[in-house]
Amino acid sequence: MRAVVYDEPRRFEVREVPTPGAGAGEVVVDVQLAGVCGTDLHLHGGGFFASFPLTPGHESVGTVREVGEGVGHVSVGQRVVVDNASACGRCAPCSRGEALFCEHFHSLGVNAPGGFAEALVSPAHKVYAADDLPLDVAVVAEPLACAVHGMDVLGLRPGADVLVVGSGTTGLLLTQLLVHGGAGRVTVAAPTEFKLELARAYGADRVVRVTRDAAETASTLVALQPQGFDVAIDVTGAASVVETLPSLTSTNGTVFVYGMCDEDDRIALRPYDVFRRQLTVKGSFAQVNCMDRSLAMLRSGRVITEGLITHRFALADYGAALEALAHDPTSLKVVVEPQH
Repeated sequence: MRAVVYDEPRRFEVREVPTPGAGAGEVVVDVQLAGVCGTDLHLHGGGFFASFPLTPGHESVGTVREVGEGVGHVSVGQRVVVDNASACGRCAPCSRGEALFCEHFHSLGVNAPGGFAEALVSPAHKVYAADDLPLDVAVVAEPLACAVHGMDVLGLRPGADVLVVGSGTTGLLLTQLLVHGGAGRVTVAAPTEFKLELARAYGADRVVRVTRDAAETASTLVALQPQGFDVAIDVTGAASVVETLPSLTSTNGTVFVYGMCDEDDRIALRPYDVFRRQLTVKGSFAQVNCMDRSLAMLRSGRVITEGLITHRFALADYGAALEALAHDPTSLKVVVEPQH
């Protein structure tokens, strides 16, 4: 079969690799659609605990090709969503109920072969039936699961006044969970008009067009709401934006780092400001064991996906998919179709 293979950071090719088989407790999935996200850009550069050689792709939906011994909840030919993240269940963090920090964290597309391939093999318990969901909806299940985990970490107080800076796919999904999760008002600030229009269509109470200059954006938002927001969230992954969040947060408010910054980024933070204003700083990393709730939200229709997918690429054009995600201002959700 064909797969994207990195032998080292920034060096990949689409080449023939052995088609996986299903061992006991495993499922082989023919990948029909795989989402590209900002994490894949970090993996391209060797970040985010990537393990090489690597076939990336952690947002995968497809059709069951083969099931291993002991697998009974899905069958050959069935459409499924693959949850890329597995914990061992035996290490010290797992024994404390902290599966996300598992010492043997297994992540398809990060430290194990993922979905930018014609087929992948997954632990069976991480494969979920999705016959009732269109491909374009099901492919959003993994990033939505990350947003579900984000809501768990945030612990939103009902009625909170929330600011979301950024309107990429994860930002728009998180915005919808905030709208349905008890926020009193959700404001989305971003520079791209069509993404703001989607935010409004998805239920944001207020949208604000800002520039890509973090200081100028902060000035605009402070002028808009001098008393600050109960919760200020960054989904851009830009350290310069994160640095402004305390200035946008009200007394006793929460700064929430949801976008993934580069590992070497540093910001200035005034400890006295955190102390005197009793600010809370939280972060949200990936997800584990949130897929069932993600699928429930998609099935309910409360989370809308229409309009998210803007670009489609064949497997052979994976490089162009990365380029579109990184540099094309008209892109939002970029997907790869491995069977093409």
